[in-house]
Amino acid sequence: MLAKREYGRLEIFGIIIIFIFVALVSRLGYLQMAQGQYYGQLADGNRIRLIPIMAPRGVFYDRNGVMLVSNRPGFTISLLPINGPVPDEVIGKLAVILNLNAEEIKEKLSQKTGSFEPIRVKTDVGPEIVTKIEERRSELPGVVIEIQPLRNYINNELAAHIFGYVGEINETELESGKAQGYKARDIVGKFGLERVYDKEIRGTDGGNQVEVDANGRPVQVIGKKDPIPGNNLVLTIDQRIQKAAEAAIDEQLIYLQTKAGYTNAKAAAAVVLNPKTGEVLAMVSRPTFNPNAFNGGISSKDWKLLNENPHHPMDNKAIAGVYPPGSTFKIITGAAALELGKVTPEEKILDTGTHWIIPKGNAMGEALGWINFREALSKSDNVYFYEMGNRLGIDNLEKFARMFGLGAYTGINLPGESDGLVANRRYKEKVYGEDWYLSETFDAAIGQGFQLATPLQMAVVIGQVANDGQRYKPQLVSRITGPNGEVLKTFEPEKTGQVTLAESNWTLIQESLREVAQEGGTAATAFGDFPVAIAGKTGTSENSHGSDHGWFVGYGPYEDPRVAVAIIVEQGGFGSSSAVPIAKKIMEAAFNINQTPAEAAKIYRPQTAL
Repeated sequence: MLAKREYGRLEIFGIIIIFIFVALVSRLGYLQMAQGQYYGQLADGNRIRLIPIMAPRGVFYDRNGVMLVSNRPGFTISLLPINGPVPDEVIGKLAVILNLNAEEIKEKLSQKTGSFEPIRVKTDVGPEIVTKIEERRSELPGVVIEIQPLRNYINNELAAHIFGYVGEINETELESGKAQGYKARDIVGKFGLERVYDKEIRGTDGGNQVEVDANGRPVQVIGKKDPIPGNNLVLTIDQRIQKAAEAAIDEQLIYLQTKAGYTNAKAAAAVVLNPKTGEVLAMVSRPTFNPNAFNGGISSKDWKLLNENPHHPMDNKAIAGVYPPGSTFKIITGAAALELGKVTPEEKILDTGTHWIIPKGNAMGEALGWINFREALSKSDNVYFYEMGNRLGIDNLEKFARMFGLGAYTGINLPGESDGLVANRRYKEKVYGEDWYLSETFDAAIGQGFQLATPLQMAVVIGQVANDGQRYKPQLVSRITGPNGEVLKTFEPEKTGQVTLAESNWTLIQESLREVAQEGGTAATAFGDFPVAIAGKTGTSENSHGSDHGWFVGYGPYEDPRVAVAIIVEQGGFGSSSAVPIAKKIMEAAFNINQTPAEAAKIYRPQTAL
């Protein structure tokens, strides 16, 4: 009886074992056949990592095909935390090698969002750093050396305010850019054209499929997706004119500081454009910065130097600096007076040195006697234009200033442009709660008081004079091309306004400005014997914080204008002595003056389609 009971138990136990065996075999078969691919992928996920490869940004060319901004390979040190958090010991060793604070590295790691994405710790390191890491490879699991494309501003500071610079995306940029595919640690444009055209020039990242060992060290590359370079920008600027303008400003500032007694003349700006198309041929702002310094993040020392400079090197004074336009505004006052019949070309007004209603006078007490319009504009007589302001009134001055585009954005495709200020009754009432006075109209008529304009705006103004009133939107990019050179988009000249004056009035204004550059005119010293006929206007604007600012606006050739310039020298004194010498060197470069016969044969002929 007992034996039968034991036999029954063994039978039950055997059945149970068989059942378990069948269940295990069935589960194993299910996992292998039905779920094999899924678990295979999980296994691969434990040994295969996708390491992104950054796409090169698009290249910048000048209008003649000269490369200005490119990319260069650089070593980047990254961390790839695979098997849990990176040990403090590894972070400490890496911090010593990179001369960083360990807390800085931990902060970068804390921002990690993707499981397998490397965290860039330091960009553009030298070969000595790479050697140190390779020598201690076994002690630094998860440390990856990547070769990434770094932005290369070939001529360093040249056109820095046009190009801008790049840097790692911040939280605000990431939040607004997620929908467009931006992700953490992307390198994006921060300023200038790099920022404006970031989507077009950023390219598409690729990646390496890398097999790693149990310690997270890369073993081999088992797959690769090549990055797609970004699109290129062909700019309207001419490298030769840009270089000449920057050199001319730098030399003149040094001269003013060391030999002319203007020790605070440390800032300036210039704009050179084609008045018939709006193409910007050069744009300069001083002081400046080197955008290469921002690769991998600017050092705190360098940032402090930029940030604490009282002349604000990061500001693009050509588009954001606002100054009283001084006597360059007399062009607008004169146009209004002629067109509205407040004066005739022949009428002479007596200049005794001060106006007879309000005792405002000429610089240094000069008195020119009986003068007509042509003499008043070419010699920049204040008393004459005070009287024009008296006859016009502030409302007419405001109307014509706005007709010429002042008090409004030009529309140039750069961030940070200022719209300036046109003197008017409403502004004073709103800001100061006061009525308008005749003395303020006198100031406005000669570009002082409430009048404020940017160098770019004044370049557009003189461009309209050169172009019989037609105004074009200033532009810096002529076309966008693909990585293989195919044209993707072309930017045609865009007309944005028209100042309508009688033809005789345009002629009188233009002839008067031509006389500015001839014997007896305020720019005659520089342009009296210039081989290309130049027309222009000097200006000096009062500055309550120091010496006066110097202005010059002009264009040439007089008979067929192709180049217009506007220059401001902060605290440089009279425009005739501070800004005009810069203009002369710019014009020499634009028209190949003082060059070899072969170079002179290449006199600048702007193109609308490049």
